[in-house]
Amino acid sequence: MAEETNHNEAGEVAPSTVEQQAPSVSEENAPSTDSPVATDIPSANAPDPNAVSSEQNPNAVGDKAAKKPPAAKKEKAPAVEDKPFAEFIPQDYFPALTKSLAKQGVQDLELKLEKQKIPVIGYATQPECWQVIGSWGNGKRQFRVYFLSENINGQKGFSYSENGGKPSTLEPFLIDERKVSLDLLVFGVVQRLNAQKWLVRN
Repeated sequence: MAEETNHNEAGEVAPSTVEQQAPSVSEENAPSTDSPVATDIPSANAPDPNAVSSEQNPNAVGDKAAKKPPAAKKEKAPAVEDKPFAEFIPQDYFPALTKSLAKQGVQDLELKLEKQKIPVIGYATQPECWQVIGSWGNGKRQFRVYFLSENINGQKGFSYSENGGKPSTLEPFLIDERKVSLDLLVFGVVQRLNAQKWLVRN
């Protein structure tokens, strides 16, 4: 019996043989198992793990704003009583006392601040002290507030006189108050003059 041949009459290889020898297209494109596969090259579309977007961390900007130090509180203005004595008396005490006594009918009040001897019997040898001297009615009525030290919270006294005469006594003034305010200094004089029946409303 004659052997089968893979050649046709024209001497060409039979199609079945070509199909067996020629690799498929997928086999040509498949990576060789002999060559190493590059696995360390990052993809162009892969996200950077170190980059954090604002969408992923919406509080990123807010955290910075929250960490700002709080605004400093405004310092409280110093009280008028904290002024130096020589400023407080004419600048604050005189206007307040004048206004208060005007409401009581005293319209011609004159006030002055002087440092002199206490014009009371028995105090001639004492040192000079600051005195608020108030008078009205052409000097017929006069009162004095004595500050034995240059401090409104220090020891104080009060006296009054009529018709230009000297006061006969020196009374303690606001001795029960540990800390004296402008209002207390005004109230003390008004209260004492009210007790003397010198104000219109009595």
